[in-house]
Amino acid sequence: MKKILVVEDDPVQQKHICTVLASCGVEVVAASDGKQGLEKAKSENPDLIFMDIIMPEMDGYSACRQITSNEDTKHIPVVIVSSKNEEADKVWAQLQGASAMVAKPFTEDDLTAQINALT
Repeated sequence: MKKILVVEDDPVQQKHICTVLASCGVEVVAASDGKQGLEKAKSENPDLIFMDIIMPEMDGYSACRQITSNEDTKHIPVVIVSSKNEEADKVWAQLQGASAMVAKPFTEDDLTAQINALT
């Protein structure tokens, strides 16, 4: 079974993403901010991370940059999930090490496509 970490501060969005992923038969671990996401990336060693950008404590860009540059976690693909969907946001996400970006609002297919592509 694949393990996916969802880093999202909005409880409604977090629950929605977790429900969609769980219906795909994967184990889901959740974090509510970038700092917690970074800690769980290290302790849980997920196969994939879905990361929001705008969060308290540490934003998704900073968390992504730290995850993708850390020797213990750099193998984990990070997908940015955000309402910030301008071309500049996509480029910045890639520069931080993100493997892909999914725009909010997203469909279930948007998330499952990333699972299939990156795990």
